[in-house]
Amino acid sequence: MSMTPQELEDRLIDFAVIVIDVVESLPNTRAGNHIAGQLVRSGTSPAPNYAESRGAESRRDFLHKVKIALKELRESFVWLKVIDRKSLVDASDISAAIKECDELIAIFVTTAKTTDS
Repeated sequence: MSMTPQELEDRLIDFAVIVIDVVESLPNTRAGNHIAGQLVRSGTSPAPNYAESRGAESRRDFLHKVKIALKELRESFVWLKVIDRKSLVDASDISAAIKECDELIAIFVTTAKTTDS
């Protein structure tokens, strides 16, 4: 399935909303607050980074911004897995977030490889 750049950007925005929902449901504990801070930063940054890549000045600039988004998605994936393994939020909520993050990572890996070749 092929996606337009706008559809991918919208999907990243939807992912950021999912992340915010997960963060808001974390417990108000030392660990919960730490994870919340880390995840809200990494999980909400791929959308604006991808938006910036769409206006890149060169192929190299585009690739750099795509790789930043990919890095942030990978970090988000790890935090979501930590939340899941520690059972900090409802399992069904976190499994959907993990699945979406994994799919977005796959899209960005392919994009980076295609752009870099």
